[in-house]
Amino acid sequence: MRIKPRVAIITGGKSGEHEVSLQSAKSVIAALDKDKYDVVVIGVTKQGRWIAADDALALLEAGCPAEADAAGSAAGSTLIPSDRQELVPGMTAHPFPRVDVVFPVMHGTYGEDGTVQGLLELAGLPYVGAGVLGSALGLDKVTQKNVLAANGVPVVPFQVVLRSQWQTEREATLADVLAHLSLPLFVKPSNGGSSVGCSKAHNVAELAAGLDLAARFDRKLLVEKAVNAREIECSVLGNDQPEASVLGEVEPGNEFYDYHAKYLDDNSVLHIPAELPVELSERIRGLAIKAFRAIDCAGMARIDFFLDRDTGEVFVNELNTIPGFTRISMYPKLWEASGLSYPELLDRLIALAIERHRDRQSSETAYRYDH
Repeated sequence: MRIKPRVAIITGGKSGEHEVSLQSAKSVIAALDKDKYDVVVIGVTKQGRWIAADDALALLEAGCPAEADAAGSAAGSTLIPSDRQELVPGMTAHPFPRVDVVFPVMHGTYGEDGTVQGLLELAGLPYVGAGVLGSALGLDKVTQKNVLAANGVPVVPFQVVLRSQWQTEREATLADVLAHLSLPLFVKPSNGGSSVGCSKAHNVAELAAGLDLAARFDRKLLVEKAVNAREIECSVLGNDQPEASVLGEVEPGNEFYDYHAKYLDDNSVLHIPAELPVELSERIRGLAIKAFRAIDCAGMARIDFFLDRDTGEVFVNELNTIPGFTRISMYPKLWEASGLSYPELLDRLIALAIERHRDRQSSETAYRYDH
């Protein structure tokens, strides 16, 4: 009988944020206390193949030489070991090690959008982070904004463009967007993160190019008003009684906080804590909790805000239900500044996962009608 709980880290995935997920997972694995937990790694390749192997992370970083061989890799690691249990009964193609709690460290589509969470629900496994609904709303920026606005959370004015609409009615689409919003504008895939596929349009030509770029990554495109804003971030932790961290501010080295500024260029500055009046800071932290609850989030989320430099208005930009988790990522750094170390944060998240799983199990799933 095992004494230590076994934690499975799922990383990689079919997403433009595959590489970012690997870096987050490496940090989580290194920080988990091996005296407390037995840690295993489950990899998902860019093609969607699941790897249950001791060197899964190394295989993914190497581009997975075992991709074409279901029996194993050139290095001798096995994609489908014989001693693995099925994740879901009947799913023999997706074996899974016996675990006590799962920590999905997968950013973007097919990992952060409720798909993996639904699989884990079916398997009856505790897992870190938001459930199916909260995850889906967290990744879909358009639907998320609609839900936030319906709950009285301020969001930047936006328009929605479908890829099929853009591909068949380009001129009419541009005219419709510009009839509702004025340049400059941001263009983003509705489903995605890490600023993949995002651009800023200063003119009509850049708007068209931005829609082309975003359409490569999603069928639903978000166009929103560009705000002359300070970028403020808040980390939230908890289930039914979430807590907000101190605030941080991102000072982008590029024109906006794009993928290069986040991961490739070392020219952005993080200010922790953000220099804000106490009353404004508390209002933003309160909005972070309100947004977290509005999408039925759980476990964790990083909430990004725009603070308009011209008007002083505060807008929620978006929620990230599986935020970046390297040691230099904003989510853990904000909690560290709030007095919770990286290893302690991981302990809390695992405990919250087990707490939420027990709460779900307390719901009856059968109904007996008594006359």
